[in-house]
Amino acid sequence: MDFDFTEDQQSLREAVLRWVEKDYSFARRRSIVADGGFSREAWDGLVGLGLLGLAVPEAHGGMGFGPVDAMVVMEELGRGIVMEPFAQAGLIAPAVLSHAPDAVQAAWLPKIAGGEALVVLAHQERANRYRLDQASTQEVNGRLTGAKSLVAAGDLADAFIVPAISGSGLALYLVEQGAAGLTTRAYSLQDGSRAAELTFSDTPATLLVGPEQGLAVLEQAVDIGIAALCAEGVGAMEKLVAITVDYMNTRKQFGVTISSFQALRHRIADVKMQLELARSMSYFASLKLGAAPAARRLALAQAKLQLGNSMRFVGQQCTQLHGGIGVTDEYISSHYFKRLTVMEIQFGDSMHQLGEVSSRMQETAGVFA
Repeated sequence: MDFDFTEDQQSLREAVLRWVEKDYSFARRRSIVADGGFSREAWDGLVGLGLLGLAVPEAHGGMGFGPVDAMVVMEELGRGIVMEPFAQAGLIAPAVLSHAPDAVQAAWLPKIAGGEALVVLAHQERANRYRLDQASTQEVNGRLTGAKSLVAAGDLADAFIVPAISGSGLALYLVEQGAAGLTTRAYSLQDGSRAAELTFSDTPATLLVGPEQGLAVLEQAVDIGIAALCAEGVGAMEKLVAITVDYMNTRKQFGVTISSFQALRHRIADVKMQLELARSMSYFASLKLGAAPAARRLALAQAKLQLGNSMRFVGQQCTQLHGGIGVTDEYISSHYFKRLTVMEIQFGDSMHQLGEVSSRMQETAGVFA
């Protein structure tokens, strides 16, 4: 199989990389964290690159690009540990809205492509862990009552995609910021990014996908999020490994650089192996997004499981190889470690994904045809 990227994909990668290096330095990121974890100026930079139209169909003003293009972008955003929720607004939201009625698509997709609307998924609830088929949020007569947690930039978004029980099934609704009965409470996550709790009290909502297809579309949306997270994790790990190797080549003990110590060279070799395992599974995840639902769900669970294991291993080992400086807020590697730690639990932590993989195993466990 040919894993070479096209010239257009390489150009896309280089454009995002240049933006990260110029406009999203470590000092800039720290100032954004201090200001609450979201920068409108940085968001406008992503809009200026045209990234918000990446997955929006051409008929609605977007570029209609595919999963591999999205993967390229997410790797570079991961390299800069960019906190603004591009995957949520630029990849997940267009995928869900493409199943909505034509009038809703026409109203929202051009706004997303042009950066005029920030639309995010609000699907997590306190008691449901990572189960997508359960929700306590209820819909009655086009109004929602319930609560959602850990919504990316939830107090700043223009609208939310909200799963809720409607009749006997799960449906997806669009709730606009400022709707009656909607309250938000913002806070920062461990990695410095911004999230919020949402509470709905008889809040008006627009139906996107009915209960007949609601769960299937939500699963697809989460799988897109997992694939994006995998690519972001690869970019973050690759940069963290480079920072660690550079540190090992300059830090001296007993008159020599610590990169000359065989035991530490073995450890960085193990780190590199985990990075390459993660990279291959990230490719696998993106390429499987177009597969049948059962095969796609299994593949994305396998990918997230491997990425979770790799992110934990790479983060811990690189931090230990730095010694005490690796856990200080002033040093850049600690921020990569925190971001990788948060990513491991987003869209289902490793234990959850292990259960997903095992529940989808056949009698042969995939060993025999």
